[in-house]
Amino acid sequence: MGANSSSISELPENEYLKKLSGAEPISENDPFWNQLLSFSFTTPTNSADLKLLEEATISVCKSLVEKNPRTGNLGSLIKVFLSRTKELKISAECQNHLFIWQAHNALFIICCLLKVFISRMSEEELQLHLTYEEKAGPGPSSYGAECEDLIEELLCCLIQLIVEIPLLDITYSISLEAVTTLIVFLSCQLFHKEILRESIIHRYLMRGRCLPYTSRLVKTLLYNFIRQERSPPPGAHVFQQQTDGGGLLYGIASGVATGLWTVFTLGGVGSKASPQLEQCSPLASQSLLLLLVLANLTDAPDMPNPYRQAIMSFKNTQDNTAFSSSSPHAFQINFNSLYTALCEQQKSDQATLLLYMLLHQNSNVRTYVLARTDIENLVLPILEILYHVEERNSHHVYMALIILLILTEDDGFNRSIHEVILKNITWYAERVLTEISLGSLLILVVIRTIQYNMTRTRDKYLHTNCLAALANMSAQFRSLHQYAAQRIISYTCRHLRRYVYVLDKLYFPHSHCSTLQHCFSTLSDNGEELLSLTCSHILRSYASSLFSLLSKKHNKVLEQATQSLRGSLGSSDSPCPDYAQDLNVIEEVIRMMLEIINSCLTNSLHHNPNLVYALLYKRDLFEQFRTHPSFQDIMQNIDLVISFFSSRLEQAGAELSVERVLEIIKQGAVALPKDRLRKFPELKFKYVEEEQPEEFFIPYVWSLVYNSAVALYWNPHDIQLFTMDSG
Repeated sequence: MGANSSSISELPENEYLKKLSGAEPISENDPFWNQLLSFSFTTPTNSADLKLLEEATISVCKSLVEKNPRTGNLGSLIKVFLSRTKELKISAECQNHLFIWQAHNALFIICCLLKVFISRMSEEELQLHLTYEEKAGPGPSSYGAECEDLIEELLCCLIQLIVEIPLLDITYSISLEAVTTLIVFLSCQLFHKEILRESIIHRYLMRGRCLPYTSRLVKTLLYNFIRQERSPPPGAHVFQQQTDGGGLLYGIASGVATGLWTVFTLGGVGSKASPQLEQCSPLASQSLLLLLVLANLTDAPDMPNPYRQAIMSFKNTQDNTAFSSSSPHAFQINFNSLYTALCEQQKSDQATLLLYMLLHQNSNVRTYVLARTDIENLVLPILEILYHVEERNSHHVYMALIILLILTEDDGFNRSIHEVILKNITWYAERVLTEISLGSLLILVVIRTIQYNMTRTRDKYLHTNCLAALANMSAQFRSLHQYAAQRIISYTCRHLRRYVYVLDKLYFPHSHCSTLQHCFSTLSDNGEELLSLTCSHILRSYASSLFSLLSKKHNKVLEQATQSLRGSLGSSDSPCPDYAQDLNVIEEVIRMMLEIINSCLTNSLHHNPNLVYALLYKRDLFEQFRTHPSFQDIMQNIDLVISFFSSRLEQAGAELSVERVLEIIKQGAVALPKDRLRKFPELKFKYVEEEQPEEFFIPYVWSLVYNSAVALYWNPHDIQLFTMDSG
């Protein structure tokens, strides 16, 4: 912290801050502002620094909140900043540090004060604070409709600063501060449980003077994300006293810079940047967060969100087609650079969320991505997110999964991923994968995600979307890796076995130590023979009557059985599992997995000998479900394939090697009469956002801002929009 907390603790007694928050109005032309704004510090780089600053200056802020209605000093400070910004573009071109330095300092103070004001009052009250105007004659100051409203002017100025000031070392900090201040302006949402649908700030940003800058702002924020510009060395933006010139203002600045404010350095001018900032771009990160916030503002009653419109309609710089009149905020951007940045940044929630928004809402981006010949650069980071599901928050996993679902809606994608061969996937730990197709790896990761969900989180939304992605791919499965084929079949078998177990608990509730229960508690995945005998014994004993009963009055039987089980265990201290609900979920998963297998066998059996091999290896368990009323139709093709290839293997004799079995399967795939396979509707699932998506996305985006924004801190006790474990 440079001069450290002992220095920060002196800030409440700083004469300039005390005057700013005092009872005396300060004219915008007062030399005081030059003195106040001539301090040197490196912009805070983390929320911890801001927390210390806010705690040290809270008394000053409270005093300003209380006295500003009479003094109007916050409005005067804003006017001073607005006057400084008029010189910024020329100052940047001329490398004039002075105006940039003071404008940055003014904006930093404004941002800090606004954050406190917004957290403590309504937008209407804030508007009153910023529409103060002193009467020309005697008498108290007043508010009124005729007074100047500084909110819109400041918002428009910030946007102009972001889109018009060139990004240089000396302007980096003020550009970052402008983005941060816009986020702070919009942070009123954090202090409301309900989604804001009527907002003064939103209204200013979506119409009036700010509206013409919509496309330029979105484009600039995207390019900030794409370029990932690192922050310049600390102190690069600070006015250098050895610079020639400056006149009276320079003299004032250099004199005050040696005063009390120089103790406030938050890291110190010239100090080493934190490791976090050395590895990332604060401006890129903050710009992305602002872009996500803007894109998720709710539509006005008479006008759709223009920032979302811009994101939905922008095109590639190489696209020469005319812009549609229905896309007033469209613009062009380099898609190759955007694609590269998206591939490189997927470790962050916000980059994954941006990718989701672009694929879902911008058809130009989606078409471009699907046409890339290096699609693995995008898909592999997404798969890695899903693979490390235990370490990710649920929202990040959802976004990654939905991205896969959107991609698998395209048949070209589903074919091409099986043509991309990968070498040595080091992050996949279950098995050494020296060579595997991207398609097979995707199948492995998605099945692992379903398995994790079914055993841990038990989130129906998650496993349904996983299964939908596999189903979309199934007709284009090609040359499946033997491990991927094995996992498809073994995962299906696991649920078939689980299904039998749940049936046993439902229909034999008093047999707490049944042979079946013992088997399931002791058997590993390799204990197939004993398990098969157990399943066979139970199914043969009551399969015909049970399946018949289930087909006629399935729900009633399950309800009665569950009530009976709960009654018998009512005196037990252990909670009763909801086996009826389990059975319904397991049935749903089994049905979908069987449909996925059937789709592959029907459409591309000759391309997937490893899948047929794995199916034959587990054929005993599948055969026992051929007459089940919930699976009977879909089992017809699977049963036909099992019977056909089993017969050919029997004819070939015993003690066959794996290579010989695969050879027989390949030969048989050509001879199998395809007309005997029953045709089913093509498995195709399309992602559709649920109604009122803002109820999910707005809290999610603001949780990302709360947790990830550079040098922004809010008291967690003040947050109303989400709980602290959100995101």
